[in-house]
Amino acid sequence: MKTSTRLLLTVLLALGSASAWAQATPDLPPPPPPHGPPPPAAPLPDWDHLTQAQRELLIASVRQRWNDAPEQRDRMLRHAQRWQAMTPEQRRQAADGMRRFENMSPQQRREAKVLFEQMRKMDPAQRKALLDQWQKMSPPQRQEWIRTHDDGDDR
Repeated sequence: MKTSTRLLLTVLLALGSASAWAQATPDLPPPPPPHGPPPPAAPLPDWDHLTQAQRELLIASVRQRWNDAPEQRDRMLRHAQRWQAMTPEQRRQAADGMRRFENMSPQQRREAKVLFEQMRKMDPAQRKALLDQWQKMSPPQRQEWIRTHDDGDDR
């Protein structure tokens, strides 16, 4: 008998035995529901096909942030305008970057902020030079660079 046939018969016998055993056991209470929110039943539609109530629910959080922080309104509007101007690929990259930032330690976030603030003042050639220099630095050298370039502006 071939090995694959033997394996198939073994699996079928095991399944048959498990089925008979399951039928012979007394009724047990159902298992507890899985932790966390249940997966959505169906994918949600695009914006144009949401109900008015769904749209209001989504807008409410933005409205609350807008009303709670008048000093941030200019920044929020600039971010929204910049997001609208991005290509789908740029939006994907930005979203990936935001996820990476959220998963960083406080120290890594500080380093990323300082590095970002310095790089945004540079032209592409200067950015490349800094990245090349950064990759060659030891951790203590990077800490010193961060310390000397940190303006303390924690937006």
